[in-house]
Amino acid sequence: MKLFQEKPQVQQYKTAREFVEAFSIGQGDFILASKSTYENYFEGLCDGAVVRFKTDYGNSEPTDIMLNALLADFRQLDCNRVIAIGGGAVIDMAKILVLDTEAEAIDIYQRKAELTRKRELIAVPTTCGAGSEVSNVSIVELTELGTKLGLADDVIYADYAVLIPELLEKLPYHFFATSAIDAFIHAIESYVSPRANGYTRLFSKEAMRMILNGFKQVIAGGEEVRKSLLEEFLIASNMAGIAFANAGTGAVHAMSYPLSGTYHVAHGEANYQFLVAVFKKYEALNPSGDICELNEYLAGILGCDKASVYSELEAILGKIIEKKPLREYGMKEDEAKVFAESVIAGQQRLLNQSYVKFDAEIMEEIYRGLY
Repeated sequence: MKLFQEKPQVQQYKTAREFVEAFSIGQGDFILASKSTYENYFEGLCDGAVVRFKTDYGNSEPTDIMLNALLADFRQLDCNRVIAIGGGAVIDMAKILVLDTEAEAIDIYQRKAELTRKRELIAVPTTCGAGSEVSNVSIVELTELGTKLGLADDVIYADYAVLIPELLEKLPYHFFATSAIDAFIHAIESYVSPRANGYTRLFSKEAMRMILNGFKQVIAGGEEVRKSLLEEFLIASNMAGIAFANAGTGAVHAMSYPLSGTYHVAHGEANYQFLVAVFKKYEALNPSGDICELNEYLAGILGCDKASVYSELEAILGKIIEKKPLREYGMKEDEAKVFAESVIAGQQRLLNQSYVKFDAEIMEEIYRGLY
């Protein structure tokens, strides 16, 4: 039984220039990037490389339509190495470019196409949340199905995960907050996953500690304090990514996908809506399992008793960024049942990785409670 693996080689550089020089980026390379990050930090450094921006294919989080446009463009080029510079959306899109296939996106994500690898991938995160640079998961919205779907396969791991704290310096506070909360969710969900073990929990625990302590400093000193903590948050996000790449995420992610797919709520923000409600339900359904040890650990970080962990966690996260009721995103109350059934139909991979496997009735109750 496999316990743990870390396939990408993790490297860190102080500046974009150091990274470009170390990897000799240029002729034969395809760069998919966030436009603002590339223009701020990489402009003029990557002579000879083919450069495309995520916004060349669409302005939303990845959809099958965007990926098909990217694949059509990329297949006309002669590039042997793919470099992804961006948040989770950019890296998730770039992962598909390593495959040796002419298939459309929907067939790739529904595993109707053979998945074999052809190219090297270097992943450079520009947020402190996705952890996609060290995961074997790529997430896309399948527009025909009206939900997101994750492809999880070792063949799409990056070869290198490159951490450059400089790239987060201009990240707006909202994106910093939602991405850091997303990283925390990766850590906490992977901690209670049935696939978790002593190796994965080392990364989960350290990521949770670093993120919560960082949030305390931001709350005490104001939003600008985050700029002195970028390296810590980037490393914590990477550690959380390593944990969930091995142990998986669960019902928080599963329940967020219909909200994101229907109302185009950003991934980290959508996950945030369900975090506390899902873990309170976990605790109610199985209070004596691994969640008991988790609550004791969190209580030590938060400075509260075990019984108050989720109330205290909700209070801290609420000071970082406000959590809104689902109706403010456009959700209709009668969609609670529809969303729950959608998760049952399309997110069994995530439900099977949950601390307690929810049925449709439990999820409908959570959706209605958050409405």
